[in-house]
Amino acid sequence: MNPTVNFPLAAVVGADRLKLALCLCAIDPRIGGLLIEGPRGMAKSTLARGLTELLAGGAFVTLPLGASEERIVGTLDLDAALAEGRVAFSPGVLAEADGGVLYVDEVNLLADHLVDLLLDVAASGINHIERDGISHRHAARFVLIGTMNPEEGELRPQFLDRFGLNVLLDNRVEPAERAQIIRRRLVFDENPQAFCASWSVQQQALRERCEASRQLLALIPLSEEALTAITERCFAAGVDGLRADLVWLRAARAHAAWRGGLAIAAEDIDAVEEFALRHRRSAASESRQGSTPPPEEPSTGREASGDQGAWGELPPRPVTAGTRREIPGWPKKP
Repeated sequence: MNPTVNFPLAAVVGADRLKLALCLCAIDPRIGGLLIEGPRGMAKSTLARGLTELLAGGAFVTLPLGASEERIVGTLDLDAALAEGRVAFSPGVLAEADGGVLYVDEVNLLADHLVDLLLDVAASGINHIERDGISHRHAARFVLIGTMNPEEGELRPQFLDRFGLNVLLDNRVEPAERAQIIRRRLVFDENPQAFCASWSVQQQALRERCEASRQLLALIPLSEEALTAITERCFAAGVDGLRADLVWLRAARAHAAWRGGLAIAAEDIDAVEEFALRHRRSAASESRQGSTPPPEEPSTGREASGDQGAWGELPPRPVTAGTRREIPGWPKKP
């Protein structure tokens, strides 16, 4: 049986903001995962699968539809109990996802107690089970990617807040870009291996850039200046709690590493603002006013055109002299 071949993230046309958010989660998984909102047919799962190749290791694990709590967290190994008379633990989905990506499609349709469970483990990185006379704990460090179609129901505000970042996909794709998306998909479906081979250089460059960014991340301080700017803007946005501040700061640092900087700059804070605040700003507005959230501000990201492809769509932002290290994986300075 041939292994599953994923559509390379470097070959995805458009969706620049979502690709950037995925890269930031690959650079610093402690950001807390990503919630992708958008209508059906927007290739949300294709993009999410592409994240796996950007991580240091691990698998892409999809939460099965209708999975029980036991299937998710693990349970007693009945075979061992009956045949050998010993208590043993049978791992579940959370153990399978350790070190990789846990993908939850239509997370808004999942039972509340299961959403709560997933978010708890994603935040702690530990799955602790006590049932049927056994107590067991194991590492469960994964990037949680949830998708949802808002037309099919919303997530409760307390669940929205616990996803680190949030991206809303726009289904109004220009004709030229739509055509390019279809062309690449048809070529991929015809011969996935050949298509991936044709994009191997760009995909390898993307992997190297993410790896180099992970190495640089620890060298970038979480500065007081950046923290002050972020906390003031969170207060002005009226978001509840403090999770937005922490997520925004970590995402800004990951963005600084992505562009090759050695410090968090104003451009990094601006670049990830909507990722960190969109779902929290809406939730705060609804809880306080009971009204429709204000319209989103226009994105500052460039829209990709049909044939740009690869990662010419997300060039590193220019940085001033002395703030960048030359590390393999980043494009050379002009």
